[in-house]
Amino acid sequence: MTTFLFRDDSYLQSVQAIVTEVTPEGGVGLDQTIFYAASGGQPGDSGSLLRADGSALTIASAIHPDGDKTRIVHLAAEGRDLPVVGEVVTARLDWARRYRLMRMHTALHLLSVVFAFPVTGGSIGEEKGRLDFAMPEAPEELAALEARLNAMIAADHLVSQEWITDAEMAANPDLTKTMNVKPPVGQGRVRLIRIGDVDLQPCGGTHVQSTGEIGPLKLGKIENKGKQNRRVNLLFAD
Repeated sequence: MTTFLFRDDSYLQSVQAIVTEVTPEGGVGLDQTIFYAASGGQPGDSGSLLRADGSALTIASAIHPDGDKTRIVHLAAEGRDLPVVGEVVTARLDWARRYRLMRMHTALHLLSVVFAFPVTGGSIGEEKGRLDFAMPEAPEELAALEARLNAMIAADHLVSQEWITDAEMAANPDLTKTMNVKPPVGQGRVRLIRIGDVDLQPCGGTHVQSTGEIGPLKLGKIENKGKQNRRVNLLFAD
């Protein structure tokens, strides 16, 4: 198992760790990590592993190997020497990229409040994100919805986490907004992300500490993705 340090502190930018595995595909497992592994529409973090000899191994992404949600493997760029099991390294994030992903991920939670429809899919990027909704028609009052979204950001709501048991999650299915992505149950407890008094939903991703950090947003194109499905794009206004 890997200790996921980003769950309790998404602002950690580097940490010392011990190599626990090296895969034939060029993946490096650590006993603990600040790297988020690709899942739930959020891409895996990139960065580097600094070694004792002063060299640095570039990490292109991070994944859950074979779908194992208890482990994270850091995928090295090609053509580099890998560390060995037991070696001590310093994991360092590409912080600028991670922080933009954190801002956008939190923004998409707010988007799911403004568009009160079941979520059928989503994707988080550094420049823009999107959510797909089971929404028969695109709403006409887009300017008002964008204004409401930015008002929630400007209100600087606290973003916090809490945990409930798998049984409590099963007893409260309305907490889940996503139709195709189920909460990460099976480990005894489920992590919830609360945004002030405006949103509460299960999520394993990384988020900012308050909505004011997101910055101004603008709604992008709304695309028709089927008879009952609409894709809403969201961009940073800056």
